[in-house]
Amino acid sequence: MTEAHILIVDDNPGVLSAGKLFLKRHFAVVETAKDPEAIPQILQDQRYDVILLDMNFNRNKNTGQEGLLWLDRILDIDPTAVVVLITAYGDVELAVRAIKKGATDFVLKPWDNEKLLATLTSALRLKNSKDENTQLKSRQVGRNLAEVRDLPPIIFRSKAMQAVLDTIEQVAGTDANVLLLGENGTGKDLVAQAIHAQSKRATENFVKVDLGAITETLFESELFGHIKGAFTDAREDRPGRFEAADGGTIFLDEIGNLPLGLQAKMLTVLQNRTVTRVGSNKVKPIDVRVIAATNQNLFEAVKQRSFRQDLLYRINTIEIQLPALRDRPDDIEPLALHFLQIFSQKYGRNVQAFSPALLKEMYRYTWPGNIRELQHAVERAVIMAKQEQLQPEDFFFREKNEHADTLDYMSMNLDEMEKQLIIKALSKHYGNITEAAQELGLTRASLYRRLEKYNL
Repeated sequence: MTEAHILIVDDNPGVLSAGKLFLKRHFAVVETAKDPEAIPQILQDQRYDVILLDMNFNRNKNTGQEGLLWLDRILDIDPTAVVVLITAYGDVELAVRAIKKGATDFVLKPWDNEKLLATLTSALRLKNSKDENTQLKSRQVGRNLAEVRDLPPIIFRSKAMQAVLDTIEQVAGTDANVLLLGENGTGKDLVAQAIHAQSKRATENFVKVDLGAITETLFESELFGHIKGAFTDAREDRPGRFEAADGGTIFLDEIGNLPLGLQAKMLTVLQNRTVTRVGSNKVKPIDVRVIAATNQNLFEAVKQRSFRQDLLYRINTIEIQLPALRDRPDDIEPLALHFLQIFSQKYGRNVQAFSPALLKEMYRYTWPGNIRELQHAVERAVIMAKQEQLQPEDFFFREKNEHADTLDYMSMNLDEMEKQLIIKALSKHYGNITEAAQELGLTRASLYRRLEKYNL
């Protein structure tokens, strides 16, 4: 018995009865259809490994053209379908034409049971080979997208971060969905990678999706994939991020920015564990662990009906709150020293330490941009430093430089002015991307592009 699903389409009840009686002894599921007009609905409801298709359905016509027509329809619905044609002895030449059009093989009617079984077994091997090839392509796409390669260490001394790491160790070995909460720049990306690296899926792909940067028009194509011809620029079949993460972990960053209409589509995928590529009706099962992150209060968003409660329940089996840097001051010095070593080496600068006066200022500062701001400040200081030990004047502390409501227009460089405006907006809104974008008159995606451009 082979765990395979076979569909027989023929207008002759005797053929259907005999085929099903014989094949059900060898295949797990054998279903039949007398009317070819039912094929589209049948294929929408069920996935078959091999389709056994008659070439003639009209008793007054025996040209085989109907078989060719339905072969085309089946391959339009599912380009990977494996179709074996049933044909009379005199139609062998027509069957060969059908193979050139995409059929896998043919059997002569009346068939020999052993030859029929051998043909279907061979077709099934081809189907499995196609599926493996598709899976390999998806895995390769996943490897190209994979974020976890050389995982940087999580630097900390504080009890607050020790509690976070203890939770990571507890949940990593499970397949529970995890929701990471915290301000921008607190290290949610790194924690997501650490969970994956300590999980049973560590050897599989970790694929990050920045939901705040994907436009609504590209959402389904990016996440669920598309088939060739699904839209103007779809020149080839392409798996989406969920397929690329199959067997591994998908990290849904900035999930709080997902519009309500797209939340429903995301929920369907997470509930059913299946995706359907744009332009196709073929359902593909997926096996992924979901880690989501946001800087927003999703429970408040649920109250305001801007976030679906059922989606929130789906993604927060385990919830991890990441503390802001101002709430873990013990970590400021080790983090700063870590960045100092990295950037001194990167830029070939002999900068080795922070002065006591600078450390004092760093502890006083509230770091509204959190670890990301600290990293940027250390990098800038290393580049601009004139001595081995960094001093307070080498550092740019936003709050001290924003006591005035106007920018320093002595710099007429447009990029620098834009960068400072973005920094000011982020600081004003405590790192909230949505509110900062609204303040600046930008879309979230536009602000994300600028954050990447200026390494903020």
